[in-house]
Amino acid sequence: MYKKTSAANVEEYIHNTPVPQRQRLNQIYKLIQKTLPIREEKISYDMPAIIYKGKVLLFFAAQNHHIGLYALPETNVHFADSLKPYKTGKGSIQFPNNKELPLDLISKIIHFRIEAIESMSV
Repeated sequence: MYKKTSAANVEEYIHNTPVPQRQRLNQIYKLIQKTLPIREEKISYDMPAIIYKGKVLLFFAAQNHHIGLYALPETNVHFADSLKPYKTGKGSIQFPNNKELPLDLISKIIHFRIEAIESMSV
């Protein structure tokens, strides 16, 4: 379910989510911070957006029954086999709230998006 936010930044967005989802969002956010220390962040489409070299790296958001990760359609194509256990859309991935987050997979997605953006910058 879509949730409108009044958060001014990513930390406020995470802080304003219910505790179980907040912990999961924090796991993703810490992984992003560790992997990509230099980045821009903003709220766009009512969810955290991570920007790298002026391009969207990914979005992520808390939903009622899942954490949504939005890393563009080519990411879902590239990771099609790894994403089979999850509900996906054209460029979205749903990680159910009742299952552990696949942090290794999310890390690979972050690295894939970084490489894709860097290859555009050449």
